[in-house]
Amino acid sequence: MQQTANMLQVLIDHSDAAMISWNSLGFDKRAVILQCWAKQLPMNISVMVNYQCINALEYVANTELMPGPTGETNALYCSGRGVFIVTAQQGAPAAAIVGQLTAALVCGNSVLLCINDDHSATQISTELEQLGCLSGVITVVNIAHLDALVNSPQIAGVAYCGDLQTAQQLARQLAQREGLLAQLVSELDGEALPVIGAQRYCLRFVTERTRTINITAVGGNATLLELGSG
Repeated sequence: MQQTANMLQVLIDHSDAAMISWNSLGFDKRAVILQCWAKQLPMNISVMVNYQCINALEYVANTELMPGPTGETNALYCSGRGVFIVTAQQGAPAAAIVGQLTAALVCGNSVLLCINDDHSATQISTELEQLGCLSGVITVVNIAHLDALVNSPQIAGVAYCGDLQTAQQLARQLAQREGLLAQLVSELDGEALPVIGAQRYCLRFVTERTRTINITAVGGNATLLELGSG
């Protein structure tokens, strides 16, 4: 039991570290990698990848400049939240899983991919790494370890496609655990995909940050302040 817990902690730590480099690439570079991957996929899956990338570039990729009253420059921008678990009920359509994965990745998060089909998950990870996705950004974890992953205080959120009962259980787990507040992004309709298919779905996977550069300090020394919410 302790050995398994230690193994999972190593995976989470590795994913957490990989997220920093992946997030720093920026939306455009991440979208290019994902859209190249889309070219290798069946049409219905490819459309979902491109859809999530296009929406992220439109709704969350741009930096908003807000000049301050005393001459400082304030920039409002979006960043990844951290490590996301992407999981789904057995039998969930591939388009739903890929939609969750793409939205999390294009927004700068790293992903613990925890689905019933380890072979498909490993194939996805391998294909994306071959196209330039950084090692550790996607980590395949057997679904038997899902509860332990959700209980980790380092997890920033869970993207789930499946039934209401499991979604409620995940919500309770996230609410009861220690650590930062985590986001549950649940899709309960695996056919119509009203949540994953929404244009602003990507907003669930980002946090807003502000960067202030003050060039009015005495002597002309610039100071930098950066703030964000998890």
